[in-house]
Amino acid sequence: MTVRVCKADGESMRERGGAGRGGAGSCGAAGAERVLPAAVVVVQNASVLDLKKALRRHVQLRQARRGGVQHLSWKYIWRTYHLTYAGEKLADDRKKLREYGIRNRDEVSFIKKLRK
Repeated sequence: MTVRVCKADGESMRERGGAGRGGAGSCGAAGAERVLPAAVVVVQNASVLDLKKALRRHVQLRQARRGGVQHLSWKYIWRTYHLTYAGEKLADDRKKLREYGIRNRDEVSFIKKLRK
């Protein structure tokens, strides 16, 4: 199953969109540079924790290929952001993606946590 991950304000996972790509699938950005969601592959019966691990692996591989930042603090990222799908927070790491209604090619967003 492929899950697209982007930031709610359209700034995460920056990649330049090619001329042949349409607006469908972009994460809400307009203009010449489109923000394309990161396509993260997980197994069909994956849990939220599996999605987080796959996202981490995807970002680390991409950074290694492009020669970007070698270390990201994932503890900080998960402390600062929620993963959401259709307005619902994916709070329980043990819950299956299917239980949240996430299917193949659905889009999951990062949304910043509010202070308590």
